[in-house]
Amino acid sequence: MATILWRPEVNALTTPQSYKILHVPRSSVGYDEMAADISAGQPIYSAETISSLAPLIMKWIQQQLINGNQVTFPEAFTFGLSFTGKLDSPDSPLPVGDDLLQINVRVSRPFIKEVRHQGKLERMPLSEKLPQISSTEDTKLKLADVLYADGVLHLTGSNLDFDEENSACGCVIKGTRSGTKRQSTYASVSSSSILLVPDIPAQNDPWNNEYMVSVSTQYSEHGRLRTGTYRRKLRTPLPVPLSGHPHPPETGILTGTAASPLVSVIGGTVTANEMLRIQAVIDSRSGQLLINLLDMQEGGGAGAAVIVTANGELSLPGFIGSAVTSLNIRVNSFVQLKEMLRNDYGGRVVDILEVKVG
Repeated sequence: MATILWRPEVNALTTPQSYKILHVPRSSVGYDEMAADISAGQPIYSAETISSLAPLIMKWIQQQLINGNQVTFPEAFTFGLSFTGKLDSPDSPLPVGDDLLQINVRVSRPFIKEVRHQGKLERMPLSEKLPQISSTEDTKLKLADVLYADGVLHLTGSNLDFDEENSACGCVIKGTRSGTKRQSTYASVSSSSILLVPDIPAQNDPWNNEYMVSVSTQYSEHGRLRTGTYRRKLRTPLPVPLSGHPHPPETGILTGTAASPLVSVIGGTVTANEMLRIQAVIDSRSGQLLINLLDMQEGGGAGAAVIVTANGELSLPGFIGSAVTSLNIRVNSFVQLKEMLRNDYGGRVVDILEVKVG
């Protein structure tokens, strides 16, 4: 037999603080579930017959109430009518309003007693109200989990609202290796959405372009500060200078908190400045590590993927319409890169490259 789930919940209206006992429904069931269960215990009644009769019974109860009757099912429920409002005198007209007539359902003592006797309670852990960030997007590039200094970051979720005048509350952007900035420029703040112009902290090295975003708020004047952190990491675009020189400056990419880049751009064939993306992904079927170039739209143009099996230099082909014909990279730490993808990114990481010629 399944248990009755419950959990403690903070009662914000009491001082000192107390906790309510909150029932947590396992699921919501209706006619179909009732018909299947009864038919399983009483096979002479088909589930289809029971399911068709149940709405008719509810309709019959409703009609009896409309007719001014009380409906009593012994040892179970009593359905009756009552009124809201008051009269100034016995001859006063009835108040006007749709809520004048009320329906009451009373449960019989034997019915309650049996539920209490048979029900087994199971405690669930305390669930506190916290800011929940469910998604992030840069509104200029229209890309998820991108932190762009020239764009606006859009956070969506629940319980995100905070008082901008409260210095303890707000959004914080933190580098995963170093650097923290409390945000100060908001376009809008609501319970389900925040728009902000990001102030991005610098990190130790230019390839450390990985960040976390969190929201802190207080739900009452003297309430405890509560913080929710987005579970995914955001990444900033990386400038990639390329020129006709045979050995342009290297640019570290596709790296997390490491003190040296896991992958480096070491050259390429480019005809004009371009912003594009580079993807490293672990194939779910073969387990192989693949790297390729992408355009700036999800599901858009893509260059052919190159399989990576060890440290070394690779040439990535461009895609149709790209000013980047090829991009030369060097994988500096194959093992660390694959480990980062598996542990921190669910098997896929994407960097934006701002390729500049000359």
